[in-house]
Order: sequence, then structure tokens, then C-alpha cells
Amino acid sequence: GAGALRVLEVGAGAGLHAAHFARALPHTRWQPSDIDPRALRSIAAYVEAAGVPNLLPPILLDVSQGWETWGGTQPATLDLLVSINMMHIAELRCTEGLFKGAGVLLKPGGVLFTYG
Repeated sequence: GAGALRVLEVGAGAGLHAAHFARALPHTRWQPSDIDPRALRSIAAYVEAAGVPNLLPPILLDVSQGWETWGGTQPATLDLLVSINMMHIAELRCTEGLFKGAGVLLKPGGVLFTYG
């Protein structure tokens, strides 16, 4: 069903991937996030332009901080955690935080998808 799979995208950047994947995967509830205020504004514009109900407004998220600060996401509630083009440009503590958060927030059988 619509929004049946919960997805958190960490470091969504401009928001292009979020808009594309939310439109292509209507059975997901896609939550984009970023630490950069400019990126959050861009993501919000993509959310509005996409006009798809399963694409949520962006949240401020610092992946280097504990998962408890990740927008209220509760343990074992995510089906998919996505990070595209973050790890190769971010500090090591961000990658470490991503993996630690994934270990807590993903459901059993959930997937951490990284690219770039």
C-alpha cells in the first residue's frame, strides 16, 4: 500500500533523489534530511514541486549525532536507510554515525543503501 515502507534519506542534498524515488516508489514513505539549511530549502522546493503524498518535508539531521536526534525516528522502524553521495565528502564521524544509526533504526531485514 501507499507509504507502507518507511525510508529515511540521510544527506538528501538538493532533493532530486528524494523527489525521483518517492515518485517512482509510491509504496514508500520517503523522509529526506540534511544538515545544511540551503539543502533543506532546496529539498522543500522539490517536495512541493513533486506533489506526491509519500514525500515528506525535509528534516534537519546531523548524522554524526546519536540516532536519538534523528527527527524522532524510533528503533527498528525503518525499512530502508539511504545515503547517496555523503560518505566520500563527509568526515569519518558522519559515516560512523550512519552505520551506528542504521544498526538501531532499521527493522530486522531492513537495508542500508549507500552510494558514492
